[in-house]
Amino acid sequence: MHASILVVDDEPVVREALRRLLSLDGYDVAVAVSGDDALGCIPRQGFDVIVSDIRMPGLDGLQLLERLRAVNPRVGVILVTAYATLDTAVEALRLGADDFFLKPFEMDDLRRSVKRVLRRCQATRDDRSPRPLTAHADAAGLIGETAPMVAVRAHIARCATMPSNVLITGESGVGKELVADAIHAASARREQPFIPVNCGAIPETLMESQLFGHVRGAFTNALSANPGLFVAADRGTLFLDEIGELPQVMQVKLLRVIEDKQVWPVGATRGVPVDIRIIASTNRDLPAEVEAGRFRGDLFYRLNVVHITLPPLRERRADIPLLVAHLMRRLNAKLGTAFSGIEPEALRALVDLPWKGNVRELENVLERAMVLGDGETLSLQHFAEARTPTTPFERDLRDALRQFERQHVRDVLVEAGFDKREAARLLGISLASLYRKLGMFAMLTVLS
Repeated sequence: MHASILVVDDEPVVREALRRLLSLDGYDVAVAVSGDDALGCIPRQGFDVIVSDIRMPGLDGLQLLERLRAVNPRVGVILVTAYATLDTAVEALRLGADDFFLKPFEMDDLRRSVKRVLRRCQATRDDRSPRPLTAHADAAGLIGETAPMVAVRAHIARCATMPSNVLITGESGVGKELVADAIHAASARREQPFIPVNCGAIPETLMESQLFGHVRGAFTNALSANPGLFVAADRGTLFLDEIGELPQVMQVKLLRVIEDKQVWPVGATRGVPVDIRIIASTNRDLPAEVEAGRFRGDLFYRLNVVHITLPPLRERRADIPLLVAHLMRRLNAKLGTAFSGIEPEALRALVDLPWKGNVRELENVLERAMVLGDGETLSLQHFAEARTPTTPFERDLRDALRQFERQHVRDVLVEAGFDKREAARLLGISLASLYRKLGMFAMLTVLS
């Protein structure tokens, strides 16, 4: 495919390596040493694709992308960086980057990306507006600067513009639907419906009718026709949440829809064509389910074209401070509260908790504390007052807060040379309160 490409990078070695690599594929390749230099080259020569570093002196890659989208929304843009953060990943998607690579990357991956971008540019030459993210794409489930979350956002950016089916896996509460919504919002189908379906919430007797529809009179009480959710999602995205709950008889029917690209409503004598991208999710180990004969292998491979795994919160604890700040802002708006932050001791206690319910459980704990608390900042006391020890997790929270408080009081006593009056002053409580706490700690020690 004959095309012209501009490589923008302030590092001479990288710039020359990319120029030689892409020239070998038959492209006309020009180079620029900065974003400002690139803007000077573009008016003189039209480019089909621009491959740009993000971090450069002067005009950086994101600013260059924004300028390009304003003057030439049809040009393909691939961004590369060694310093991916939440801000750069979200901005790249919001401004309409076609692909996003983290350094170091495989050169063959970049070559394939250039070819894909060129094909998309040719196929969508009449519709190349930036792909904005929905509010969900900046929601709690996708916030984080740890390597796993940077990789998740990069996967979203890469697969959003492709038609392939996607399988999202991860524990309950990690934000699988948020990822599905972000993929849809950044895709060419973004103006069409995004329809989520919880496969475990539909009774098996109603599932075929709900998914594929029925004609009038197909069964008792079918007084009118129902097109079904597949037809409702035509030209858009159907999100099949908890796909592992799908009964085997429905797995066969779903496989047929994927292969034939048409649905057969209950009672119908002919199929209805549908153009749908399927995104599925599960918290089950589907390969193990296939091995056990509970999930069809052929359906698994049809769904698992692109695979995105969301990590549990306990495996990205460094993201918890970011998540807490984001959730508190959102909850302030929802609840009408005005909490400005969280005390360091309380934040450290939250970071150390097991979070078996992941981001969803973190949000619930914060909401309880903000509903029942007052003041400007959340403290350990807010979480102690908000606890309702009816579940194993809530008992974990109660115990963790008590352990943290006990250790904190001990540390202050040591700092005060075991002068209880001075320790009470440092803790900001009365001497009587300190004695009550010491008595409670002693009782807990005996009971344990």
